[in-house]
Amino acid sequence: MPEYRIDGVTLSGKSVSGSITADSRSIAKVKAAELSRDKKFKVTGIHERVTYIYRVQKGTDKPIDGEQKAFTANEVRVALEKMGFQVKYVRKKLFGTKLRKAPVVDVITFVRVSTDLMRQKLPFNEVMQLLINDIPNATLRESIKEINTELKQGKDSEKVFIKQAPVLGKFTAQMLGLASKSGNMVEIYESAAKFMERNAEFKRNLKSALITPLITLFVLFLACLFYVAYIFPETAKMFVKFHIKLPPMTAATLKMSDWLMANWLVLSIITFIPLIALLLYIRTEQGRFMLDKYIIKIPVIGSMLHKTAIEIFCRVFYALYSGSGENIEIIRMAAEACGNRYMEHQIKTIAIPMMLERGKGLTEAFEATGVFTRTAISRFGSGAETGTVKATALQLAEYYEKETTYRMKNAIEVIQLSVSLIMMVVLTALTLVSSETALVRPENPHMILPISSLIP
Repeated sequence: MPEYRIDGVTLSGKSVSGSITADSRSIAKVKAAELSRDKKFKVTGIHERVTYIYRVQKGTDKPIDGEQKAFTANEVRVALEKMGFQVKYVRKKLFGTKLRKAPVVDVITFVRVSTDLMRQKLPFNEVMQLLINDIPNATLRESIKEINTELKQGKDSEKVFIKQAPVLGKFTAQMLGLASKSGNMVEIYESAAKFMERNAEFKRNLKSALITPLITLFVLFLACLFYVAYIFPETAKMFVKFHIKLPPMTAATLKMSDWLMANWLVLSIITFIPLIALLLYIRTEQGRFMLDKYIIKIPVIGSMLHKTAIEIFCRVFYALYSGSGENIEIIRMAAEACGNRYMEHQIKTIAIPMMLERGKGLTEAFEATGVFTRTAISRFGSGAETGTVKATALQLAEYYEKETTYRMKNAIEVIQLSVSLIMMVVLTALTLVSSETALVRPENPHMILPISSLIP
């Protein structure tokens, strides 16, 4: 999230400044106005922390180029001059100033290696320094370097990590920020790494199960369409020209080709406009919510997505649960991390209010949401009775991990087999039509077609 510095003047004429985070400059202005009303000062400037590029030189040495994040160019210039450099120029970097998400693999590696090093009792600041030197991705390396610097300055660890959410991901930033404040950093880092690994693995499996077969079928569809609409008519119409009777499959295919060519515009509009509209709708907040609500009801794949979301919820719940009243916030965080907007909405709007306002128990509140399976409700109920809710959450996560992994492998095999069968049927049909066309003979066997007539 971008960081902004607010400059202002109090009623007594004293200069004040402070920093805030906001998604955009307009939101930063709103926050600055609220602060000015509360703290009784006048806002004189709002500056976003961006990247500046500079060129400096010391004496007769070779000029040095570099980058530095700051709120203003003057800050960079003053800092460099204090270090004894002669500043050639300081300019705002036009491209790449906004934080970009680091590759998931690199983030997982960072969290996993951090966990292993901390388990070996290595101090956290040394862990960060070691990783800064070894991380290959420049975006992630700069992000970790900035985190390390701000933690050394004594800034709030949760805010420091949340600021890097665009690079690390919202869930990872929240988990690591909480870990720095807790007494079980290794356990929370381990849970975060496990979550990210499972999430990445599930996406890879889902891609194998759905995306690759869909692309294969789409390419096959285009190939068939090209054959039926363009290649086949060129041959078949030549026979029609000479009044040669066409076999049944050839005649039916030619009629289909003529119909497709005559109505291609209407068919394209009917096919692509609803598809584009659906994709645009899904990208909205309401569309994503509706997709998450109904996708879990799809046979096979929907069930796996549902159980994976519950698994993620349980992992986060297990990592942060402490058994005290503060666990309302933990439930909220676990709901946000589960990856399903509908489940998140049900937990936040039904379960949490029931626990806070009506004093209902964990199991009763979860059951009222309608998004937890009977198995999950039963296990949470047993855990609540025996005081082992934390352990129960881990058991559920492990159980659903094994179940979804097994079911996903079976689903991939079934889908791949189905795609292979569809391809076989389509290719067999095309082969039969082509073979039938090749066997076409004139009714008059002495009829010879001039060569010029065979040329389209």
